[in-house]
Amino acid sequence: MSNTNEKFLVGIFDDEDILLHGVEGIREKGVKIHEVYTPFPVHGLDEVLGYKRSRLPIAAFLFGMTGTILALTMQIWMLGFDWPMIIGGKNFVSLPPFIPVTFELTVLLSALGMVGTFFIVSDMKPYKTPRQFDLRSTDDKHVMAVDLASNQLSKEEISRILKENGASEVNEKNF
Repeated sequence: MSNTNEKFLVGIFDDEDILLHGVEGIREKGVKIHEVYTPFPVHGLDEVLGYKRSRLPIAAFLFGMTGTILALTMQIWMLGFDWPMIIGGKNFVSLPPFIPVTFELTVLLSALGMVGTFFIVSDMKPYKTPRQFDLRSTDDKHVMAVDLASNQLSKEEISRILKENGASEVNEKNF
């Protein structure tokens, strides 16, 4: 999936407003942006980068429904068929006492499923070293990575476009 000799141009931006306008200008010039890393959420960056709406809420709903179905099936089977007991004169299968356990299992499976989905989607493995384009992206700088292999423009042209659109510095990074 990843080559051993991938080359990136890394543009460093000092302000989020400059970054937002820079992304618009850079995309208008036909440069394909690999990723933008920011130390805090920048509102509107997803739309400017052209990202589609995430499908993670659908996954959360499906994990929650799985928890609900599992909880109800488990309780109905255990209290209705496997070991039926009359407690307080109620029916074997009575839904109101099942609500707390159903709610808890719904929330538990939804949360655990979303953590697992996040790790899978983010490609976070215990043995994988993350790509750090610039250490300052965790402090106070905004970092834009441009993959040179996926762009048809030359390195000098992309560097010039980055500087014209507000990058305070442009570096080359090899992975």
